[in-house]
Amino acid sequence: MEKNIRLELVVGLDVGDKKSRYAIVNREGEIVEEGTVETNREALTASFGGRQRMMVVIETGTHSPWISRLLEELGHQVLVANARKVAAIYLNRRKRDRIDAITLARLGRVDPELLHPIRHRGQEAQVDLSMIRSRHALVKARANLIGHARGLVKSVGGRLRDCDTDNFHQRVRDQIPAELQASLDPIVKAIGHMSREIRKLDRRIQSLSQRYPETELLRQVDRVGPITSVAYVLTIEDPERFVQSRSVGPYLGLIPRLDQSGETTRQGRITKEGDPLLRSLLVQCAQQILGPFGKDCDLRRFGLRLLEQGGRYGKKRAVVAVARKLAVLLHHLWLTGETYDPLYNSKKETVTV
Repeated sequence: MEKNIRLELVVGLDVGDKKSRYAIVNREGEIVEEGTVETNREALTASFGGRQRMMVVIETGTHSPWISRLLEELGHQVLVANARKVAAIYLNRRKRDRIDAITLARLGRVDPELLHPIRHRGQEAQVDLSMIRSRHALVKARANLIGHARGLVKSVGGRLRDCDTDNFHQRVRDQIPAELQASLDPIVKAIGHMSREIRKLDRRIQSLSQRYPETELLRQVDRVGPITSVAYVLTIEDPERFVQSRSVGPYLGLIPRLDQSGETTRQGRITKEGDPLLRSLLVQCAQQILGPFGKDCDLRRFGLRLLEQGGRYGKKRAVVAVARKLAVLLHHLWLTGETYDPLYNSKKETVTV
């Protein structure tokens, strides 16, 4: 991320879907200009092009990736504030576009670190990652439709047998009660169409992984395939942005919240910061590593030890702990280019004993 330089003017841009509100303050915090601009390339270029270099502060959102790139192309310094971290805005009971724009500008003027700025991925990575996001959306939609079908059949006293999700539309046709044929036939057809499209996307993602040779290093780990490895590489982008591999866990929201008061420290649920898709994929990998078909490795042994301890380490916590270690391991393999030894730690412990 570009090193922040104190500029004469700071712009707070509260981005809306159709129109955005902006406020410009000087070093003394005085508002020197306010206005509204349409949220499109032409209008933003007309409003901010040709001006002296300014610091522009926006929040993360649907439009923030392309707007931040556009404003940087126009010569401005852009800070993208983590919307979940800027409590001064999302907890403000007098939340208005104008107030939000002024707040962003003044926070950027006082101390940019208060904004917890994030770095958006490049446009090429964003486009490639959209293929995985589309697949994820289709998988979720298919799961909802399958749940809908099973629920309707149960409501009339029937039951659809368990079967592979990819073949659901073929296996259940003869099990649907006659009275539900008319209502469920289009649902089953839609599920079949989705399964075919998901398989097409799987093949495209497999081809896409060849454009990112570093994904081969990540796929050395059991249960990490093209989808997870590509999503990991495209989300992290630059492994050297983390000084330590262990920093990837907090970045992806895989660590528990801490509530400290005096000498008391309580752990809550995981923070769920960072990219939710990658976090979900890592959790799925962890579930498979701990599942009946997972291969013997340090990660699996670590998770099984947590399960044996019982107590606060239930199945969900053990899975999250394995997912966190997996995130750290993948970063280490990517950064070092090492050959993965699934039982490296276990062998080292045996030698030490």
